[in-house]
Amino acid sequence: MRSALVRTGAAVAVAALLTSCSGGGESTEEPKGLTAAEACGGFAGDAAATAALKAVLGGERFQDFFSKPDKALSGLRDAAAAPWADSYRPQPVTYCGLRPAEGGPKDLKIEVGAVRAAPAVDERLADKVTYFTSGLRAYSSSGLGKLYFSCRLKAPAHEIVVETSIWGPGGVPEADLEQRTRLITLGNAAARAVSAELGCEGDGLATGVPAQARP
Repeated sequence: MRSALVRTGAAVAVAALLTSCSGGGESTEEPKGLTAAEACGGFAGDAAATAALKAVLGGERFQDFFSKPDKALSGLRDAAAAPWADSYRPQPVTYCGLRPAEGGPKDLKIEVGAVRAAPAVDERLADKVTYFTSGLRAYSSSGLGKLYFSCRLKAPAHEIVVETSIWGPGGVPEADLEQRTRLITLGNAAARAVSAELGCEGDGLATGVPAQARP
């Protein structure tokens, strides 16, 4: 009996030693989800957009949520080539949709679509949104941001105005000014990616975090 106990004790000691040498049994499984540099074609790969994306969705990795970048870009190209009658109303398309990799109620949606012109400044919104300097017009509340930029394409296509809409997670206080900056930073990064894909000229989009502007 004593010999059996000695052998059992020795086996346990060897197993413990092997576990210690192999890193304490730590998992080698790769983290799930996409990094900011991988999500939606990497539009949020620069430092400012990466920080904004992590803060908005509250995580390091993300899962795609019905993104249709190819359809979004195709719709903009079609709009630039089409004659614009009074009844022409191109529908916006989700360029990027993301959720935290671990799930949860938070999500982010960025839509793009062609419009006739950027809206004028509405002074009635002065206490509800923050205006920023990028493109033709840019502003954001804590839940929704809008950014408009001009895209000149080569003939026979004509110039269009691209509306970028950034829908953030719900439940964020309206007084959260930092969230407004985060959303417009992500919208600006997506707009820059769209502009580059289309080959737009003279888009006037900011680099990094857009500066605040007077209404």
